[in-house]
Formats: sequence, C-alpha cells, structure tokens
Amino acid sequence: MAIVKSELIKELKKSYPNFLNKDLDKIIGIILKEIKETLQRDEGVELRNFGTFRTNVQKASIRRNPKTGEKVSVPKKRTIKWKMSKDLFKKLNNEKE
Repeated sequence: MAIVKSELIKELKKSYPNFLNKDLDKIIGIILKEIKETLQRDEGVELRNFGTFRTNVQKASIRRNPKTGEKVSVPKKRTIKWKMSKDLFKKLNNEKE
C-alpha cells in the first residue's frame, strides 16, 4: 500500500492531536516544496535516518521501441536518485544495531 498525503496527515493527527488538519497539510506542503526546489537547484536532500535524494543526469541516447523495433532518440534528462539510510535498511531487514 502506498501512502498518500491525506493518509500521512491522518497519521500525524493521531500523534499530534492539538494540531489542526490545515496546519499539518501546510507543513507537509512546505516540506515537499522545499525538497522539490532543492533538487531543482541540483543540490542534495538528506533526511536523517531515512535517506538522501540526489539528481542524476541521464545522457541522450538512441533506444529501440520494443513494440515496433524502430529507433527512438531520447534527449538528455535529469532524474532523481534515492538512497536509503543504514538505519532504514536495518529496520526493513529486521537487523539489530
């Protein structure tokens, strides 16, 4: 199951019942906006005990359409690369520290 923004707000509301939903929504929005803007500036984002986001440049290339076999030119583009933290890796794999 994937978590969506509304589910995240519900979970935060359980932990912090004194906060209003609109305030939690605004906080989540600010965090996501800052992550996007930082990645657009080609800077990395590190969330301790979770992971890091970095941008990666994918070179332009010529590939094949698997359905028709024709050659397709793919332009250079930026992608996002995420690497999980060691703490998250250990939690996912039930390892003790």
